Amino acid sequence: MPDLDSAPVRRRGWSGGGGRWLVWVGRAILWALIVVIVVNGVRAPFERFTQGENAAAPVTPENSGFPVQEAAGFANQFAAVYLNFDATNPEQRDERLTAFLAPGVERRFGWNGYGRMSAGAIQFQSIDVAADNENATVVVSFQSGSKRWLLSVPVYHSGDRFVVTGRPALLPAPAVADLPAVADPDRDNSLEDQLRPTLEGFFKAYASGNTAELRLYATDGATIEGLGGSFTLAQLTDVIVPVGGESSRTVTAVVVWAVPSGAAAALPSTDPAADPAAQPAGLEQAYQLTLERQGEKWLVGRIQGAGRSVG
Repeated sequence: MPDLDSAPVRRRGWSGGGGRWLVWVGRAILWALIVVIVVNGVRAPFERFTQGENAAAPVTPENSGFPVQEAAGFANQFAAVYLNFDATNPEQRDERLTAFLAPGVERRFGWNGYGRMSAGAIQFQSIDVAADNENATVVVSFQSGSKRWLLSVPVYHSGDRFVVTGRPALLPAPAVADLPAVADPDRDNSLEDQLRPTLEGFFKAYASGNTAELRLYATDGATIEGLGGSFTLAQLTDVIVPVGGESSRTVTAVVVWAVPSGAAAALPSTDPAADPAAQPAGLEQAYQLTLERQGEKWLVGRIQGAGRSVG
């Protein structure tokens, strides 16, 4: 760094005051030049570093304009064909895969033609869009047997068309979350017993969908639509009423719906238990109800699915 105070200044025809002014102007210009050089020297490698990062990073779906929804649908349909095969009819899968693969690609697409596999519950999970905004890797979730899995599918898009560009990959699905324990609420046992007949009547009306009957259990202004007679109430198994106010409560009710089998019993009715598939199913479910007290009655203002089970 030069010593600006000791730097010689040549004067040509200037008076002392003008010369001093020139010295200060010169110093200011030189300092400004040094600052510019230093700043540019520090910024240049930083910009090269960050530009390198940005070039390698995938384009996010939010700002890429990539047709994410369409890619997800394409990958879901492909997975439904790819993950379901049966050696007794391999040509069926071959033919269906034609709609997803480029011309000339071998239609077995990695399957050796033996065995069988069945998969379902296929859902879009995530997408990673490449920097060229044409290629992407779509991940879908699915279930086969008792296990959940992920399938990674590489795709290319042009306009509104897609094609699978390479072999998919099976990946493990995340494990279920650890559920922390919660304490049971303080329960109003007296009110639970009191509400039981009312809630049994309400859920019978809710199952039938009878509007006139539902009005008997609903608060003024509440609109409650039932299940239209597709199910019947088999049992009200539990009523959970936390300790609370005198005029309103949020109640959890656990019911068992009788679900029709949809098939006539294959065996005589004298032995109905011999054909379990023909008998009505019992399906236990939990509801959350908002109850309001009007006079001596507790009426339903709202019904919805319950959140986390208590107890």
